[in-house]
Amino acid sequence: MSIVRPTAAQKTRRWIVLGTAVFAVVVAQAQMGLGWGQSAAAFAADSDATLKVAGWAFAIWGLIYVGLLVYAVRQALPQTGESDLIHDFGWPSVLAFAGIGLWIVAAALDWEVATIVLIFGSLIVLLIPLLTHARQIRSLKLSDRDRWMTIWPLSLLAGWLSIAAPVNLITVATGNGDLPSALSPTLWAGLAVAVVALGAVAVTWRIRTVAFGLPVSWGLAGVFAAEQSRNSALAFTALIAAVAVLVVDVVIVLAQRRRVERD
Repeated sequence: MSIVRPTAAQKTRRWIVLGTAVFAVVVAQAQMGLGWGQSAAAFAADSDATLKVAGWAFAIWGLIYVGLLVYAVRQALPQTGESDLIHDFGWPSVLAFAGIGLWIVAAALDWEVATIVLIFGSLIVLLIPLLTHARQIRSLKLSDRDRWMTIWPLSLLAGWLSIAAPVNLITVATGNGDLPSALSPTLWAGLAVAVVALGAVAVTWRIRTVAFGLPVSWGLAGVFAAEQSRNSALAFTALIAAVAVLVVDVVIVLAQRRRVERD
């Protein structure tokens, strides 16, 4: 990985990264602290008759926000060089951070369509560089700071959004009566669980890090906890998917480590 001193334009981008990361964190804390509009938890619980996630699962945002600040503050430090991955993830991370911050505003105002666009948009702008630069990510040494301060924070965010986005979509569709009748609500929820789990494994196979799959397993465990009392079939489907994602992702990463050691 090439590391060079950032140019003036790159320094400007880094400060924008920091600004949007702070915005994402502050707007979430301000909404909770000041209580303006509808809380994110209230928005999620408003129409969760089809697919529900236990409230404690959303505590992962605390870890994600810390990771985002580590990622952004590191870039603002003058001794941090302009690595390939810092450069490639710069503007996508700006869009993602702005998106998750604006999602809090949209949820507070109950702008349902906006929440869907923002959460899927934030996920997509992170997935694109994760997948297109997968070879670079796989080649990172275990001690490389870009692994822990760039890829891990952004992968944790993307992984969580990969389960939060379909839950958001199903919640809005359920509340508006727009869930297609081609399948029962349980089958739609089960399909979403399966797609999320398979997607997590596919991304992990490409980037060879468990950072993407961990929040997915966590969220699926939250589905299991929330659905036990009302839909045991869906609950245990989510539990099986959570365990499968965790186990398969760990096997993939360990196999990659052994391959690197042999080479």
